Amino acid sequence: MGKVIAIANQKGGVGKTTTAINLAACVAEKGKKVLVIDTDPQGNTSTGFGIQKNELENTVYELMRGECSVKECVIPDVVENLSLIPSNVNLAAAEIELVDEDRKEYILKNELDWIKDQYDFIFIDCPPSLSMLTVNAMTAADSVLVPIQCEYYALEGLSQLITTVNLIKRKINPALSLEGVVFTMYDSRNNLSAEVVENVKEVMQERIFETLIPRNVRLAEAPSYGQPINVYDDKSAGAEAYRKLAEELIKVNA
Repeated sequence: MGKVIAIANQKGGVGKTTTAINLAACVAEKGKKVLVIDTDPQGNTSTGFGIQKNELENTVYELMRGECSVKECVIPDVVENLSLIPSNVNLAAAEIELVDEDRKEYILKNELDWIKDQYDFIFIDCPPSLSMLTVNAMTAADSVLVPIQCEYYALEGLSQLITTVNLIKRKINPALSLEGVVFTMYDSRNNLSAEVVENVKEVMQERIFETLIPRNVRLAEAPSYGQPINVYDDKSAGAEAYRKLAEELIKVNA
């Protein structure tokens, strides 16, 4: 049975999509069967895997509307061992269209139950807001992985997210847990980065991944080429960091 991990932070620009793409690709590189689900209407995860998102017939939107089956919207082997359920801007309308739907929080979970056992890991990239799409992702997930940027307001966003996770755990998904926190955009030359890491460690009882994801030009370039970092530049500091993070994640879930 696949482990379902929602990658979420209500704050934008923290490296959430970068983490979804590159962590998933590095886990797949280790020989694990991986599915990535893009639940952000911006569709950046889909683009990051080289998918022409606006030309697709079946996406998360059609899946949530009941217009296609989960198997019909999976794009197999976008990289070796990794398949994708893509998204595009149509998904923004789902919020309004599904507002009166019964048990709308469970739509994604019910669909994933059909294919969950075909994968070792399923990663869900959430939108940067507490929307119905994020609630769907957390209802379907076993755990939540939180990327946080090494900057002054990091703790504020983190405490909001933990409140959200606890609320969903209490009301909808009692099995939901926090997979852990991963620090992104770490700059070893910057004292603030080290201070943020120490501050979070002091106040967090939850798991903090040891791997720090550095600020890295190659990481920033890779999405425009439609490739994860381990394909685009497998010797870069970004590729090495996400490989280490993948190893950590696989080890704690062994």
